[in-house]
Amino acid sequence: MPFIHIRSSKLHYRVMGNGHRALLAFHGYGQEGHYYDTMARTLQPEYKVFAIDLFFHGKSTLSKADQPLSKKKLQAFIQALLEQEEIGRFSVMAFSMGGKFALTVLEKFHDRMQELYLIAPDGIKTHLLYSLATYPGWLQGLFKRIVLRPTRFFRTLSWLEQKRWVDPGLVKFANWQMDSPQKRLRVYRSWTGFSNLTFDTRKIVWLLNQSNIEVNVFLGKYDQIISQKRLQVFLNALKRHNLVVLQTGHTNLLYTVATWLRNHRSKTAN
Repeated sequence: MPFIHIRSSKLHYRVMGNGHRALLAFHGYGQEGHYYDTMARTLQPEYKVFAIDLFFHGKSTLSKADQPLSKKKLQAFIQALLEQEEIGRFSVMAFSMGGKFALTVLEKFHDRMQELYLIAPDGIKTHLLYSLATYPGWLQGLFKRIVLRPTRFFRTLSWLEQKRWVDPGLVKFANWQMDSPQKRLRVYRSWTGFSNLTFDTRKIVWLLNQSNIEVNVFLGKYDQIISQKRLQVFLNALKRHNLVVLQTGHTNLLYTVATWLRNHRSKTAN
């Protein structure tokens, strides 16, 4: 299994397929690189997919000395991967939280990128909880208590759901992501560990508009986590992009996109 080691941190990735086009793939929160297995099969025989485990997920580890993860450190890992695999130009695909990694790669390697596939990406508009994770003092302490001891938080969330002030899908998603001590710890580590991966949307738009990178955005019509409304200003500012809105929510979106691409590529081939 291929790894990139830098000091006491390591980045693990899977290589799938043997196509002539390289694709770096970043999964979402609570997933691992193997979540791209179906996608990799869909993209054959054209692409060779390098599915990366985000830190705190799979076999990738980020030492305390490297936390929070800086863009410069992530750049070093990606540069090492590109050199190890002898990759020149490449494309990037990212789902949900993986969007933060994809946007960092865009900032640092835009002159080598061919395509950008954003699937309900985080990073365009920062979640409130990511912001809370970077606040000093008692606010950050409150955030940590909510994540690691969420009983009162879930009671409040349930009450808000009963009042119909919070979408049931969001409540279900929160319960699923925090139903064990291990999951709750990963939530906290991810939110704080990736807190420096923030972006100036205007800069991202400028980079894409000045480049020849093909931008493809996939969203779920029923997604309550990353909705089209959250990204509309960003999308409107792009000179060119392809937007596909699919009949699904957030959790199954990556697989739904793989199915859509398989059908679309099949029709194109015919």
